[in-house]
Amino acid sequence: MDARTALAQAASRFAFSPTARLDAELLFAHALGIERNALLLDLTRTVPDGFWPLVERREAQEPVAYITGTRGFWTLDLMVGPGALVPRVDSETLIAAALQHFGGRRPATLLDLGTGPGTLLLALLDEWRETKGLGVDRSAEALGYARANAAACGLADRARFVLGDWAAALTGPFDCIVTNPPYIGTGESLSHEVHGFEPASALFAGEDGLDDYRKLAPELRRLVAPGGACVVEIGHEQAPAVTGLLEAQGLRVALHRDLGGRPRALLAH
Repeated sequence: MDARTALAQAASRFAFSPTARLDAELLFAHALGIERNALLLDLTRTVPDGFWPLVERREAQEPVAYITGTRGFWTLDLMVGPGALVPRVDSETLIAAALQHFGGRRPATLLDLGTGPGTLLLALLDEWRETKGLGVDRSAEALGYARANAAACGLADRARFVLGDWAAALTGPFDCIVTNPPYIGTGESLSHEVHGFEPASALFAGEDGLDDYRKLAPELRRLVAPGGACVVEIGHEQAPAVTGLLEAQGLRVALHRDLGGRPRALLAH
C-alpha cells in the first residue's frame, strides 16, 4: 500500500472531522518525521509502521495537535498537549486586531491573561521585536508548554510566565492586553474531540458563558495603560453582552470578525 491509498483509507475513518484528509496527511507526515509539504510531493511512499496507531487515536477523536504534539498558529509552530487548549485559527483574529490598532507603534509591555501554551503572547512578541510580555495561567501544565514554546521560538528573553488566577496580584499598567478566556456555557454541547480531551477549565464559564468576562472587565480597565488597548476573544453570539460589560467600565469597544465573518474579538481602549 502506498501513501495515496493509506491516506484515503484513513480519511474515510475520520467522518466526524471537517478536515479529514488534512488530518490524515498530518498524521502520515508525523509518522515519517517530515513536513506535510514533503509528503505531498511524493505520495508513492511506503506506509510507515507508526501510521495506523496514530489513525486509531484520531478515530477516537483525540485532537491532531495532541497526537503530533504541535499546532501552527500565526507565524509559529507551537508545542501543545493534554492540559493546554489547542490554538485555533479563529484566535488569529486577535493578533490581526492588535497589529492593526497599534500600526507602526510597538507596545513596550504585553499581558496575556489565560495564556495557555503561550499562543497569543508569543505570536505578538514575534511581531513586536522590542516588546516584553507576561503570560498568566492557572494551569501549571499549560505554562510548561508556554515556557517550552518561548524557548523554541527564541523568545524566552522577552517572555515571562507566572501561575495565577487571571489578574490577581498584577499591578500593571500594560500597553496591550490580550485574552482568550473560557466562554462556553455549561449547558452547551461540544464535540467529543473538544469536551473529551481539552481542559474544561479553559472551555466553560458558567451557565451563560460570561462568568470570566464579568471578572475580567474591571481588571482590564485597571491594568491597561493610558493609550493602550485590550483585545478579547468572544463566542460569536456574545458581542452585545461582552461589549456591555466593557463599556460599563468606560472603555470604547470595536468589533473584529474572523475569516468566516463571525464576531470573534473585541478591541477595547
